[in-house]
Amino acid sequence: MKKILVPTDFSEHAGYALKIAAQIARKNDGEIFLLHMLELPHQGSDAVGTGHDLPEIMLFKNAAINKLEDLMDDESLEGLKVSEIIQFELAFNGIMNISKKNDVDLIVMGSHGASGFKEMFIGSNAEKVVRFSETPVLVVKKDEGNFNIDKFVFASDFSDEIKSPFRKVVEFANKLDAELHLVMINTPSSFKPTHVAKEIMSNFVSNFTINKYSTHIYNDVNVESGILNFANNIDADLIGMSTHGRKGLSHFFNGSISEDLVNHAVRPVVTFKI
Repeated sequence: MKKILVPTDFSEHAGYALKIAAQIARKNDGEIFLLHMLELPHQGSDAVGTGHDLPEIMLFKNAAINKLEDLMDDESLEGLKVSEIIQFELAFNGIMNISKKNDVDLIVMGSHGASGFKEMFIGSNAEKVVRFSETPVLVVKKDEGNFNIDKFVFASDFSDEIKSPFRKVVEFANKLDAELHLVMINTPSSFKPTHVAKEIMSNFVSNFTINKYSTHIYNDVNVESGILNFANNIDADLIGMSTHGRKGLSHFFNGSISEDLVNHAVRPVVTFKI
């Protein structure tokens, strides 16, 4: 987690994300890329591309520069390497492009809670980032204060397709010195006897070197409720899941569970693409 991208719309929730990103960067001797997207009318990109700076474009750009400079003075960033980026592009496209261009290790975004993403992340932008990003995405709901992750819940069916993203999960947990609480959610529509579930998890974990972990089997009416209720029961600091691109999550996570969890969980949520 040496390179952390923080998209900002200068909202309160984006500020929460920046503070957490700063703590992660400080613990890992990392740097932050602070990104603001200027979504201008379609002629704006043409004007920028041809060097004809319209007054409106310069007005928005200068205002953004001033706000970024104010953010740079935040005491949480003191002593950290921070690069400011202003991009004339649609939010989702810009986040993806900047992430790839700078070989980012983690994207940290703010969210407004159960009502969904607003302001910079209007509509499907945040859902696209969570679903399509090759880079892990950490979504923050509130001011977490001291971001110490002791209990990190990762729910899965622990099938072979999860092995690749799970390596990133393990790396993430080990770097944060967190205990991984690995949980398989048993539902009426996808039930496994305890001995079968334990064997699946044991075989899966044997392929990895995890500093601290425990395994759990949790019964609930559906996967989303199971994850949220289990996280509440152990007072987890972070919830993790794997996403599956255009198809949503793996068959274990039916439908739009990734978006639902990101929206409904009070706790921070981090996603890893399969």
